[in-house]
Amino acid sequence: MPDVPPHAPSKINLKDYQKPSFDVETVDLDIKLFEDHAQVDSTLKMVRQTAGDLVLFGEELELLTITMNGKPLTAEDYKQQAGTLTITNAPDAVVLEIQVRICPQTNTALEGFYMAGSGDETMFVTQCEPEGFRKITFYPDRPDVLAIFTTRLEADKRYPTLLANGNLVEAGEVSGTADRHYAIWHDPTKKPSYLFACVVADLDVLTDSYTTSEGREVLLEIYAKSADIDKCDVGMQALKDSMKWDEVNYGRAYDLDRYMIVAVSQFNMGAMENKGLNIFNTACVLSSPETTTDARSFSVKAIIAHEYFHNWTGNRITCRDWFQLCLKEGFTVYRDQSFSADQQSSAVQRIDDVATLRAHQFSEDAGPLAHPVRPESFVEINNFYTTTVYEKGAEIVRMIANTLGPDDFRKGTDEYFRRYDGQAVTVEDFLSALSITDSKIESFIDWYRQPGTPMVSGHQHYDHAAQTLTITLSQQTRHVSGFDAPKPLPIPVATALFDKDTGDIVAERMLLLDQAMQTFTFENIAREPVVSLLRDFSAPVQLNYDYQDEDLAFLLKHETNGFNRWQVTQMLVNRILLQGQGQGEKSSPDVYLEALAQTLPVLAADDAMLAARLLDIPSAQELASAIHKDYDPVLVKAQRDDLYQQLAEALNDQWAELYKQLPMQAYEDSAEARGTRALRNVVLDMALTANVDGANEWAQQQYDHASCMTERFGALKAMVNHQLLNADEYLADFYNRFQNNDLVIDLWFSVQASADTVTADTIQSLLAHADFDWNTPNRVRSVVSAFTSQPTALWTVEGLDLYIGVIKKLDDANPVLASRLLQVLARWNTLAEPRRQMAHERLIELQKKASSKHVLESLNSVLGAANEGAVSA
Repeated sequence: MPDVPPHAPSKINLKDYQKPSFDVETVDLDIKLFEDHAQVDSTLKMVRQTAGDLVLFGEELELLTITMNGKPLTAEDYKQQAGTLTITNAPDAVVLEIQVRICPQTNTALEGFYMAGSGDETMFVTQCEPEGFRKITFYPDRPDVLAIFTTRLEADKRYPTLLANGNLVEAGEVSGTADRHYAIWHDPTKKPSYLFACVVADLDVLTDSYTTSEGREVLLEIYAKSADIDKCDVGMQALKDSMKWDEVNYGRAYDLDRYMIVAVSQFNMGAMENKGLNIFNTACVLSSPETTTDARSFSVKAIIAHEYFHNWTGNRITCRDWFQLCLKEGFTVYRDQSFSADQQSSAVQRIDDVATLRAHQFSEDAGPLAHPVRPESFVEINNFYTTTVYEKGAEIVRMIANTLGPDDFRKGTDEYFRRYDGQAVTVEDFLSALSITDSKIESFIDWYRQPGTPMVSGHQHYDHAAQTLTITLSQQTRHVSGFDAPKPLPIPVATALFDKDTGDIVAERMLLLDQAMQTFTFENIAREPVVSLLRDFSAPVQLNYDYQDEDLAFLLKHETNGFNRWQVTQMLVNRILLQGQGQGEKSSPDVYLEALAQTLPVLAADDAMLAARLLDIPSAQELASAIHKDYDPVLVKAQRDDLYQQLAEALNDQWAELYKQLPMQAYEDSAEARGTRALRNVVLDMALTANVDGANEWAQQQYDHASCMTERFGALKAMVNHQLLNADEYLADFYNRFQNNDLVIDLWFSVQASADTVTADTIQSLLAHADFDWNTPNRVRSVVSAFTSQPTALWTVEGLDLYIGVIKKLDDANPVLASRLLQVLARWNTLAEPRRQMAHERLIELQKKASSKHVLESLNSVLGAANEGAVSA
């Protein structure tokens, strides 16, 4: 049995789902904020649905009064324990009036209603997903309870911004006072409590408007600190672009008169889609060329789109229970990825999406934290906001869309919105709607139930006489402990055949592999072709096809699918880097280097961003996820560094000319300009690696004359990683330039915490810096998460002691963040000795001291791997 402490909290199981005994028709909230507390008065109009007690959830609440149907209740009339308040023998129709006291000023968990910032920048905001509303008042806080909310906010006038969901009904001074005011908001759409939001602050606002396809004039508002309001234009344009895109591609128009976004510095999430009032981490909404890299700015656009798209896929139609989290997140991630693909090179967008999936979700699937896209059980739902739920969930929707084709997929989504608008539903409901034109879509339910990444293997046979090509494919998924034996899944495999002589495509087909092994035959093929499989990454699987290195090099030169050009370079690189790690045949780098040398100059002139991505070498974390036993981070880093050095030197004579062809120009926000900047930064790093004459000066000049943050930070990162003599001077200059901009100082912290030469001592000094703030998740991640990008430093006695110490410190204050940091250590069991034993001892020590159910659940899963031995492929 795994090491489980006696105080381990109990699990909640999907199979135990039951409807709530009472539904809520309307909620009236009155939230009064005072200097050291808040008072919340709620009136709930409730009706019985099924037999059973009336159960409300509440945490960290001081109950002052409770009245049912006009009658005050005493302690004998209800039972309060373990986060619940239960009323037995309640009538079928109930009006509950509840008054509680809460303390947002001391709420460091950043859930419920809490204080963010300090001094003149103090603000009060909410985060209610998944179960934060129960920290505001007693309520049946579950996603299948949908109600109409009316919210009154009252506060001191030093907080002039009073916001809540819906439309503003009334605002004014509090009667009998000169220093307090109020605002009343009404949301006409039914919503679950996790979508409730309010903000009490002193903020400036950027306003605009949008007229929907239905003729509704919508007021658009982005709220931020006055110093940041000039960084909201990118977000505003992205919001309008998203609204238009959703109308064109899904027929979905916005339904309220107002759409608000609020930028908050202390926020655990990236953003939250609360109905009509989105709360955003500042890093996900603020953007300007001078302070934001291209990657972050593009991410701002994608996240704005994601939260807006939730208005229909998450808000208008929501989850029946938290096991269905992938229902809203997977579909919405697919939608925001599709939106992003329309804003830049679709190939590069696909590369970015798949790179994230492989680096993080594949690793999750390969280790003890593996779980189905729809989990069967959980202790703390916050632990399941994972790449499996989000990114793999999106890949399932993509497979369905590819299988159906665009017209039938649109028919299916239209049916989904028609059937279930205003309801809380399940994955089965989603698949039922999408299957109206093709019943086999319902078989994709197994993708939601089964953990693990399938391995698709294959080979081919060409019959010269018959002029036929037969492709044999098989699938296998590792058996994850605690789940049923894996079964074959429906796997769409996009396939093209290339003529070896001309490089032309002679056949294309979407193969559906839905058995353990299948053969597919192509006829009238004049000569044996080179096969391109899994084009555009048509399924979230690993591919092990019987390719020769020369076949991959051919595809690198001739592929018409930009994603697959990148994919074959990754396959070549992995063959080289994973040699000696028990991961397949050894390959010489010669074929890879020669093919890149021939391809790069032509591609750089045609698509600079794609050219930059072809030079990708998998990160240390991604390489580690492919090693299932005796992982040696020092060896893997040495092999990766060696290949990077060989690549830089093999193309040594190209770097100077390429850098010259990519001059810095006035800032422009276009796909072409972003591609130029991305390739310039890659070329600069390669030139420094190859010791090209003058490259040191290129870095300094790029920093000094940068037109935007992408150029300046790219130069700084190169100087730090290559330990140029004046790197410290430039770090100091960067800090002095931007010390009043928190998000840029996050970059300053991260570039040091992720440097090739980082040590535990470096991290200790950064944690002790005057600008480090334990209460700001962005700042914690900028140091602690950045540190994990260097496994050779993390998996040492000093590195792991430091990292575990951080988790201990956050366990009480911010358990959501602590648990997510802990999950990075999940594959400790694949380490070679003595690191494996050292890591196990540190995790056992943490288990003895951990207190939150968030961290305890993650620890129990992580330590469970010790009983299975090293995770097998």
